[in-house]
Amino acid sequence: MSVQVDSGCAAPAQEATPEDFDTKGQVVIAGTVTAGSEPVSNAYVRLLDRDGEFVGEVQASGQGEFRFYAASGKWTVRALHAKGKGEAVVETDEPKVYRVAVDI
Repeated sequence: MSVQVDSGCAAPAQEATPEDFDTKGQVVIAGTVTAGSEPVSNAYVRLLDRDGEFVGEVQASGQGEFRFYAASGKWTVRALHAKGKGEAVVETDEPKVYRVAVDI
């Protein structure tokens, strides 16, 4: 018996979100994980809702970039890496890109 894995379920590869990024009418939370001023590659980045409940996770790119599509509200972005952990809070409203820097 063979098992087929649907690769469509995995989070997309993370990449930089340019200033002119077309959100297609969605709220986008995007940013970079850093340690001091240096980007941290491959950190695990979690999105938590206003109650601290887990909503989603992506692995940051080699340059520390991440992106989430979310609803309006108050969010916590938490980064976890062997170098440390850190978090930032962002409040979203209208559809646009909300920039978040997470220092670990």
